[in-house]
Amino acid sequence: MGAMRAPSNGIEIEYETFGEDSDPPLLLVMGLGAQMVAWDTELCEGLVDRGFYVIRFDNRDVGLSTKVDVGELDVLTEVMKGLSGGEPTAPYLLSDMAADAVGLLDALGIDRAHIVGASMGGMIVQAIAIAHPERVLSMTSIMSTTGDPDVGAPNPEVLPLLLQPAPAERDAYIANAVEAGRLLGSPEHFDEVRAAEKAGLSYDRCFYRAGVGHQLLAITASGSRSDALRHLDINTLVIHGDVDPLVNVSGGERTAEVIPGAELLIFEGMGHDLPSYYWPQVIEAITALASRSSASA
Repeated sequence: MGAMRAPSNGIEIEYETFGEDSDPPLLLVMGLGAQMVAWDTELCEGLVDRGFYVIRFDNRDVGLSTKVDVGELDVLTEVMKGLSGGEPTAPYLLSDMAADAVGLLDALGIDRAHIVGASMGGMIVQAIAIAHPERVLSMTSIMSTTGDPDVGAPNPEVLPLLLQPAPAERDAYIANAVEAGRLLGSPEHFDEVRAAEKAGLSYDRCFYRAGVGHQLLAITASGSRSDALRHLDINTLVIHGDVDPLVNVSGGERTAEVIPGAELLIFEGMGHDLPSYYWPQVIEAITALASRSSASA
């Protein structure tokens, strides 16, 4: 189906669905500054082929979902305060973004869903599982972390990518996105053409670079989830690349360590991306997790 909008948690969420709504729902949650189209259509269709009703959506402050008014807040100053160990002021937290996602499920009439999050999206699905465990059939956290300061840190050479605003001109924006993808992505599987196409699609849907800072501030202000994750009783899969330069693999390892019974899959050669080379393994692992979750329900 084409893109649609739904009221959720006091804002509006742009979303798109794939497959039949009679099948088990699977909610895809994307990461920092990334629109729902960062979930490749072919990947979504691959999940549909395994029997899922797939939902992808724009988080608040990106794409076509509501942009949040932060007033006169100096976002960069507050982000730097958070990155240096201080307590930043944030207009919203990851828990609010989790409530957005749950509100979308409400709007779609979905009681429980399999939830899959990548990067910041992994943090958001963790927050969903903590605050709304009754809504979760299973959880998959991909290239993410727990919010603990001693794990999941970026390599120093890629940290500026989080803080530098994207160019406003379209061609420069695409070139910058391709170069960032090359630095962050899987070294042997980075697809420059696909990266350029996705950057152009995102730019044409909505260029709004302020949203990255707002979301980064939500991450830095939300703190650690480890203590709460230790009390989960949800079938969980954790996926991480062993050469991820943005969220060190220790973040995935800690996530799997603190969630009781979590399965950890570390993909050799995968960076901070999800290239098509790994899709068969990802789809198979998510499908197997869902099967186990249905059997134990």
